Amino acid sequence: MEAAEGAHGPQPLSLMHQMADVATHIAFLFAAELQFRLASAVQLAVTMDKQPLDLPLQWSHGKHLVRYQEVALRKDQAHFAAWNMHRSSTFLMAVAVKDAIKAVVPDPKNAKNSDVRAAYQVARLIRNAFAHNPFSPVWSIDPDCRNQIFKVRDIISLDTTNLQGAMFDWRHYGGPLALLRLCRYVRFEILKDPKRKRRIIPMPKDIYFQQGNLILKRAKKSVAEDEN
Repeated sequence: MEAAEGAHGPQPLSLMHQMADVATHIAFLFAAELQFRLASAVQLAVTMDKQPLDLPLQWSHGKHLVRYQEVALRKDQAHFAAWNMHRSSTFLMAVAVKDAIKAVVPDPKNAKNSDVRAAYQVARLIRNAFAHNPFSPVWSIDPDCRNQIFKVRDIISLDTTNLQGAMFDWRHYGGPLALLRLCRYVRFEILKDPKRKRRIIPMPKDIYFQQGNLILKRAKKSVAEDEN
């Protein structure tokens, strides 16, 4: 077997390729997470009428050219697009999770670790539902996965009982934040991405609290309240 020189002497090329593959999927998982976080910010901004909808007056790319009136968004269109973008970013995390596990775990459907096995199956089944019909996903459950519960710790759980052919619903698996937690679980616990100290991010100008689709904005104190 050919070898390459590493920090601790020669390393088999297959090992180096495996390490590179892990690093690639760590990057993909993080990219999917970032896209979800940005889509969440955009959806919130659109909902609260804070999102600029500016586009170029004229935009050329390659041999094509479009003008503002062709691509400009109305507010109602922006709300619809933001909702779809957020859902697409959620499902993208499922794709990244499935691919990452498959790249580093031999035969993940039969993995000895029940959390790894469940993480793979949940991500794979969500990905399948989305890939076959992204705008109106329907569950497509393999015969050997029906009438089972796939659970990853307290992160995500999918009960496939009677789901075959049913319309996809976030309540079936716990929703977008469950997938966010699963994405991070796979990155840190399965692919062993080192946890780094997060940089401090300034607090937002407007304070929001969100529960499901309900968004609450903290009221600003009046001058009288500040004086008291």
